[in-house]
Amino acid sequence: MRVQRKATYIRVETPAKLNLFFEVLGKRIDGFHEIETLMVPIDLYDSLTFTPHFSGASPPGAFWPPPAPPVVDEIALDCRWAGSVNPKTSLGNLPPAAENLATRAAVLLRRRAGVTAGATIRLLKRIPSAAGLGGGSSDAAAVLLAGNLAWRIDWPRERLIELAAELGSDVPFFFAGGAAICRGRGERVESLAATNRLHAVVVRPPEGLATAQVYAHCTPGKPPRSVAPLASALRRGDLAQVGRRIFNRLEQPAAEISAWMGRLRREFSRLGCVGAQMSGSGTGYFGICHHALHARHVAGRLRARGIGPVYAVRS
Repeated sequence: MRVQRKATYIRVETPAKLNLFFEVLGKRIDGFHEIETLMVPIDLYDSLTFTPHFSGASPPGAFWPPPAPPVVDEIALDCRWAGSVNPKTSLGNLPPAAENLATRAAVLLRRRAGVTAGATIRLLKRIPSAAGLGGGSSDAAAVLLAGNLAWRIDWPRERLIELAAELGSDVPFFFAGGAAICRGRGERVESLAATNRLHAVVVRPPEGLATAQVYAHCTPGKPPRSVAPLASALRRGDLAQVGRRIFNRLEQPAAEISAWMGRLRREFSRLGCVGAQMSGSGTGYFGICHHALHARHVAGRLRARGIGPVYAVRS
């Protein structure tokens, strides 16, 4: 996440992510699945501004006491697609403000910190939804980070990560600042040492997939694959091995639900990518390219096919 502190607001650029590896180990007693995944952030960003307001409330650290009883200010979210982006171009649906993960993050942080101040959150979306790219999770992490600063809570990063895990399995990853292996249901994050930059092309086809539906069709790996060979290839910068080692256990069940998975795999295979697969629980699909020029070429060819929004990105 890229953070700018202004006089009256906090601005955060919130990245999408790609799952280079995703193994399902089994179902837990809490209903979630035990997973092992390797994720990288990419330079496809939502833009979030967090403007606090303290009317009727004392900011933490103020010298005067808060009113009794305290007045709880409103948390207002304005969420829309950025610029000239047309939501009819397969970007997915935006949830109502009250159900948006960004709102839920602000409410959770305020409740746990005992803050009565409010905020206006403006969120310009570029990351497609229901695509396995982590847009909602990234936005939620950004709200925790911005609210912690703007409301002057000053909690350490570790405490924010604890809240992040309550909001969603992918949210803690966005505090890692780079590539990471995530375990448990995704909340246990192990940052990787410096890895070489990857160039990729991402497609969001015209339909999304429900995560619960994909998991319902998934059988855990027996025996499970190990993420270690991919992590090693990333550290060495061995692009050919990275292409061979990427893996997503959820792709096959997703392909049983949506014909787009098979079509996108065929599209990428014709364009010389070192590897291609679905991200997360889909339907976003990506191909790893040899370099930036190759990525621009692949993106151009796929845009000409008219199969949905196409992005040339780098990790």
